Amino acid sequence: MTTNACKPRAHFEDPLSFVLRARTKLYTLWLSATYPFASRGCNLSIQYPCRLDRQVASQIKLGKRVTVLKDAWLNVLPDGDHEPKLILDDDCSIGARSVISAKNSIHLEHDVILATTVLIQDHNHAYEDITLPIRTQGVTAGGRIRIEQGCWIGKGAAIVCNEGELVIGRNSVIGANSLVTRSFPPYSVIVGNPGRLARQFDPAKGEWSGGRSGGEAGPGPATLRVQDDLQPAPTQARGDQ
Repeated sequence: MTTNACKPRAHFEDPLSFVLRARTKLYTLWLSATYPFASRGCNLSIQYPCRLDRQVASQIKLGKRVTVLKDAWLNVLPDGDHEPKLILDDDCSIGARSVISAKNSIHLEHDVILATTVLIQDHNHAYEDITLPIRTQGVTAGGRIRIEQGCWIGKGAAIVCNEGELVIGRNSVIGANSLVTRSFPPYSVIVGNPGRLARQFDPAKGEWSGGRSGGEAGPGPATLRVQDDLQPAPTQARGDQ
């Protein structure tokens, strides 16, 4: 009977990974040199392919050490206004296949992490005119979205603001596949569709309230046990996966 202990260990990294890292580096340098971003920090890492229109790059601000994984889409709806509408502060990480689409303003403060296939959108498709196909009706006036520092957005979550301002307070967690359409305070754990507050840290008491039983307090974020679909943040490498 063969066991895993009998299998030889790989002592060296796959040489192909160095090729993929080199491609990411070259692609990042190309974007930095040829796309007119409103501003950009150092040590960016943008994997190829990434959907990004050069014509709207002037309305995108990228901070230091921002990571964008492959097949992500950074979108800004052009309207003649040249003010930055999509802002990713220092140390933000955008997961593979995630979509951020800004019409008015989407601001991710520093250390915000997005898992894969996350949607953040500050507008929606108009649909009220039943005589026209929805794709020809344009978009709604929309609102504004701000995700404060240190937040973690789980896989498949959607944050959509159709009016007003939507704010996710600092160091909050949004569970996998949750739909968030309203603001939540800092240190929140948000789950479900529609998104609801499942747990929250109270700085005054120094403890967590809420949880699976609806009332137990926990010692801190490391022991969160809210929903089976709430996924912990993975370690995301700064290179091709």
